[in-house]
Amino acid sequence: MATDRRKLLKMGGMAAAAALAGCVGVEEQGTPTSGSSGGSGGSGDSGGSGATQTTEPAVDPGTATTWYARSSAEGETLKGVIEEFNSQSRHTVEGSDLSDLEQKTQSAIPANQGPQIFEWAHDWVGDYYQRGFLSDQSGNLSVSMDTFTDAAAEAAQFDGAVVGLPFAAETVTLLYNEEYVDSPPESVSEMVDVMEEHHNPSNGTYGLGYPLNAYFMSGFAQAFGGYYFDPEADEMLGIANEETVEGFEYILDTFVPYMPNDTQYGPQAAAFSEGNAPFAINGPWYLGTAREKGVDVGVTSLPTADGSEPSPYTGIQLWYFAKGMGSSEADATAAREFVEWYVTNEEQLLANAESHGFIPVHEELAGDDDLPSSVQGFSQAVQQGVPMPTHPRMGDVWGPLETGFGKALNGNMSVNDAMVEAEETIRSNWE
Repeated sequence: MATDRRKLLKMGGMAAAAALAGCVGVEEQGTPTSGSSGGSGGSGDSGGSGATQTTEPAVDPGTATTWYARSSAEGETLKGVIEEFNSQSRHTVEGSDLSDLEQKTQSAIPANQGPQIFEWAHDWVGDYYQRGFLSDQSGNLSVSMDTFTDAAAEAAQFDGAVVGLPFAAETVTLLYNEEYVDSPPESVSEMVDVMEEHHNPSNGTYGLGYPLNAYFMSGFAQAFGGYYFDPEADEMLGIANEETVEGFEYILDTFVPYMPNDTQYGPQAAAFSEGNAPFAINGPWYLGTAREKGVDVGVTSLPTADGSEPSPYTGIQLWYFAKGMGSSEADATAAREFVEWYVTNEEQLLANAESHGFIPVHEELAGDDDLPSSVQGFSQAVQQGVPMPTHPRMGDVWGPLETGFGKALNGNMSVNDAMVEAEETIRSNWE
């Protein structure tokens, strides 16, 4: 047990105290708790980590259910992490990897059949909170929001409520096969030269693997001054703006000719991971998959497009606190202790950075020069980008945008007409 205690002490601060009390089980008479540490007021208003601990009656061992949707490599890692927690804790976490996480959470949580916690990027925060799917845990946490970068702390909060804890940033950026690419391109024109050399569909080789969904396309769609959605703008919707349309046309004209015909995620991802393309545009979740296939992966920021800087959407990965946190005090305690342990365990966060390209948002690790080169590449891409809006109306943008782009991709409509139609659909849904 001493070894486990030393390992947990690496987490440091309030989180370590909570984890030791809850996980190792030596505090049979009480669990260290703190007052509201980071509830309202954003990332800088939690008062630091100097909360006063009090002793309260011990909560019975609980069982927390968590849902997530990960790539195969990331999923295997998380299973191991959950096993490690369970081996140290008086509590138990049961995890399920779901391919249809959004549908399952939206149907199960309102029926009180959902998990205590689930993992996803921060773009669901506003919508899920307003629909009553999330639980404000600001008064129950032993981790200060000052533990995280400002952007990460803000992403986990809505209307003063702390609805989750962050552990990584993410975005899509340019990946390259170091067997085929000597040095990463700084411009798309340099990238095209390499794609031209390798693109030969008759032999099953391509220039690029690039899934054409709205999130993946955001970098180049927003490269020329356009935007998808801005709640602060006079016109919140921007997908039919001239600048955004130019970005979509750029994708169609510049990248699509060098890609597999099927633009869905699977075929595009396979082109690179099977060693049949020099480039991919993908995220850190894909890194482990490509490496497992033997690809020597380099990571760099998105190259400039005709002198313009791409602006991809960035996400913050959260462990969300679901409505199910209110079903049982013991189970809620188990869920909190797992999440607090996960997001503050620096050894584990660094291992995820090394294996899967997770970009740490823990203040002690973010921007560290010792992070793996792949993580530094993703970090540069995050600095290029803008956070996905958490506004509830953002959820209505993705589907019509992708439907409209699909019509332009298939030649059924011009990009401009397709995006005008998409905006009309979105506004109708808002009404």
